[in-house]
Amino acid sequence: MLKSTGGIFDLEQMQERISEIEDLSTGEGFWNNPDSAREILKEGTQLNREVDRWRGIETGCEEVRLLADMLQEEDDPESLKELQSQLARLKRNLTLVRLEKMMSGEHDSGNAIVSINAGAGGTEAQDWVEMLLRMYLRWSEKRGWKTNIVDILPMDEGGIKSVTFSASGDHAFGNFRSESGIHRLVRISPFDAGNRRHTSFASVYVCPEIDDDIEVEINDADLRVDTYRASGAGGQHVNKTDSAVRITHHPSGIVVQCQNERSQHKNRAYAMKMLKARLYEKEMEERRQAQDKVESAKMEIAWGSQIRSYILHPYQLIKDHRTECETGNVNNVLDGSLDAFVEAFLLQQMQKG
Repeated sequence: MLKSTGGIFDLEQMQERISEIEDLSTGEGFWNNPDSAREILKEGTQLNREVDRWRGIETGCEEVRLLADMLQEEDDPESLKELQSQLARLKRNLTLVRLEKMMSGEHDSGNAIVSINAGAGGTEAQDWVEMLLRMYLRWSEKRGWKTNIVDILPMDEGGIKSVTFSASGDHAFGNFRSESGIHRLVRISPFDAGNRRHTSFASVYVCPEIDDDIEVEINDADLRVDTYRASGAGGQHVNKTDSAVRITHHPSGIVVQCQNERSQHKNRAYAMKMLKARLYEKEMEERRQAQDKVESAKMEIAWGSQIRSYILHPYQLIKDHRTECETGNVNNVLDGSLDAFVEAFLLQQMQKG
């Protein structure tokens, strides 16, 4: 039986609560209060997921123990390889649990909406946006999150000017919120015939995907809605109709776009969902600034404001300037291995809090 030393989790208590929820959900009058019912069912889903995860870790521990016993009895190279593989998998699962236990924010367990925009650097910066998009999509794939590109502006000369995608899955926002800020790339330019070193910048903005039951007041008179032909992938039907939607919220200056669906109605619905999320996050940020008396996280996308530097030349190093976490394994990070940076960020936030 797995138990925590600090009371973070207890499988017996979680299973007792799951049984209570199952009894409640089948009881008379459960749906008399739909909001309460949904919250209880959501809690049950989360608890079941937690129990399944710890049961998997228990099984992994048992398999490691059996393999270790086998190796003590006989020197089997194949068993040694299997033991090393199982230990790596177990360590990975425990790291993910540790990360999620540090995510206590209201929306940390939910989905994320991520926007990446090219900054100073021209074509270089646009190529950098494409590299960051690839990095985040691969990270999401490793973490089991479902991603969906909702708006993209590719450039004829190469790269991407801007892109917005959603990441859906366990603690997607809690992980992705550590990526908000300016990302700086230093490398020998593949676009420079003189093989000179270039510095490029891109901004990453992350907000939570807000549940429909959270009310954000939006006045239709404050909105400008434009339709246009989609510029990204989607087939001939998308490109020949004004299915893409852009919504401008005049009081805040926030602009959201969606061109992922063939239906203009669906694109508008998701664009409104993004606007709602952006307005909610803006309100939360204003409250945090008032409480903490700190400067806005909105910084000029240029030198001196970066949260992380990715140096590919004259040496290889990725360094987070907030936490001092760094690694020389550049390719591994650009291929989607970001957990070390996330953990360092969350630990720092816990110490500040």
